[in-house]
Amino acid sequence: MRVHFIIHESFEAPGVYLDWANQHHQVSMTKCYENRALPQSIDDLDMLIVMGGPQSPQTTKEECPHFDAAAEMELIQRFVAADKPVIGVCLGAQLLGQSYGAQVQSSPHKEIGNFPIHLTTAGLEDEKLSSFKPNLVVGHWHGDMPGLTENAQVLAKSQGCPRQIVKYSDKHYGFQCHLEFKKEMVEALLAQEADYEQSVASHPFVQEAEAILSYDYSEMNQALVSFLDHFNA
Repeated sequence: MRVHFIIHESFEAPGVYLDWANQHHQVSMTKCYENRALPQSIDDLDMLIVMGGPQSPQTTKEECPHFDAAAEMELIQRFVAADKPVIGVCLGAQLLGQSYGAQVQSSPHKEIGNFPIHLTTAGLEDEKLSSFKPNLVVGHWHGDMPGLTENAQVLAKSQGCPRQIVKYSDKHYGFQCHLEFKKEMVEALLAQEADYEQSVASHPFVQEAEAILSYDYSEMNQALVSFLDHFNA
């Protein structure tokens, strides 16, 4: 199987998603920050994973020349039409939702750090999430959340955001949260944050940098690998 990644920024790495894909499948990627072109054809691609970034689905090319939301959503829609699996992460989840016609929305709270998510009834019934323990702590780095279609299912929520994992179909999942994080990844993300101490003081779900950097990410990583194994079964 060939897994294609869309990576928007060098500091928004795919982490454990890429580790998993490299172990089991062929990998290709579009590095948008290097102005690489999106795939023209999806015929030889089997799965799409769209990663995060500081942009939103409303970001224009004038605002960010290397990010083309309309082109990415058109590619996602081709995967959906072909019934091929798509995973969207953070910005990618918002683009996936919008590709389904669901408008991205602001989250009730900005979240940066590691906080627990809680599976909904639909999440508890989803076999792909069977390894998620109650109140699994996962990574967060967002201010928006994916929109919902009439048939979308919210599988997990957090205290700060009611849409952490959204299932649009059996093959199309959006993760607003980050289970792929590693220490070096959060170091890179923190380096992009301006006035971070002010954010900590102003937002109840923004953690101190030291707490983020010292966290052990292995449990959330293992949960993600289990999900991906089930997703690909």
